[in-house]
Amino acid sequence: MKGDLNDPKALIREAYRIEGITLEECRSIFIDWALSVESSQTPELLKTLLANYGPDHPDHPMTQVLHEGTMTPPDAKRRGGRAARISRN
Repeated sequence: MKGDLNDPKALIREAYRIEGITLEECRSIFIDWALSVESSQTPELLKTLLANYGPDHPDHPMTQVLHEGTMTPPDAKRRGGRAARISRN
């Protein structure tokens, strides 16, 4: 194991070490990280990663991505069928 239980592939750790990394790059790394951990553990792992990295790197784009990962997604509102194809004026 390259990293630890919170970051098995050390993706998050390495993201914080990349100078000039962008928000989009951090999001891509986050997706790879999320696919490498047990989904039921993700909320707790995110809290741990934020506690480890956030205080020392409050303005880093990965900190923003980790914060976004802790938020509850909005309810899905799908319009299907004819309603989705016809705009309301």
